[in-house]
Amino acid sequence: MGRGHRRGGLMARFLLRRLAGMVAILGAASFLVFGALQLAPGDPASFLLSGRSATPEAIAAIRAQYRLDDPVPVQYLHWIGGVLTGDFGRSVQFRSDVGGLIAARVPVTLTLIGMAFALTMVLGLAFGVWSAIRPGLVDKSVLVGSSVAVATPSFVLGFVLIAVFSVNLGWFPSIGAGEGLADRLHHLTLPAVALALTFAGVLARVSRTAMIDQLGQEYVTVARGRGVPERAIVRRHVLRGAMTVTLTYGGLLVPGLLVSTVLVETTFGVNGLGQLLQYSVTVKDFPVVQALTLLTVAVFVVTNLVVDLLAPLADPRVRLGART
Repeated sequence: MGRGHRRGGLMARFLLRRLAGMVAILGAASFLVFGALQLAPGDPASFLLSGRSATPEAIAAIRAQYRLDDPVPVQYLHWIGGVLTGDFGRSVQFRSDVGGLIAARVPVTLTLIGMAFALTMVLGLAFGVWSAIRPGLVDKSVLVGSSVAVATPSFVLGFVLIAVFSVNLGWFPSIGAGEGLADRLHHLTLPAVALALTFAGVLARVSRTAMIDQLGQEYVTVARGRGVPERAIVRRHVLRGAMTVTLTYGGLLVPGLLVSTVLVETTFGVNGLGQLLQYSVTVKDFPVVQALTLLTVAVFVVTNLVVDLLAPLADPRVRLGART
């Protein structure tokens, strides 16, 4: 009873500390994102107009819409107040609410990231574990393959996949996101592979190193001396000990995949958040860029909190909040 009460109190204090940290990080990030508009050379209204000529009335309308005549702190409070209520402003290029633009593209990007995440975890863990328990040719082959995967940009992998599996073999479409679940999964297979391979190469190396470190621990030597089968040692103990490091990498994986969708979605013509960000940067649609940048920071912070909560479940030897 006493131990459960203490653990509950520890969990509550940990969550409060992390939530306070999340609020501080997101607050600082939101101010930096908003301040980037003020740091742009020239008049912010001209920047929002992307260099297009406009009448004095149009410029006045832009200044009124974005409250550019207010002091900067007042502008920021107005913008962040809208963000907290789901109002990210209006897109200069699309002439529509930024929140609606993002919401319309979230399902496609979430599906792509989910497929890429699953591929990354399966391939990265499988090859990392295989490399660690099979020294020699297998280990060297995995190291070479993972090095090639890490060194090859995702858009290059995309072009190779299109050339082989779309143009030559005709197995998968080369552009678009499809309609309906089955068609969407079919369309997003090649983009997901292109997005996942680089991260799978990194995860293979991370999991391999963690596995080798665990295999060198004293408890493994003792278990072998007692005649415990090697497969049981790896499955029951080594994998669990290495999982903490893998989860830490997982905290970087989701926001990393989100950022990398910019290149992959553009390469495959997928109308998701990545392509929206790339286009918005090109045409200087700053309200959209602001919203997507803040969203990326929020995803990074939230996934790190989830990792901290899951780490003690993967390995009870990890103290709650030890990574903080």
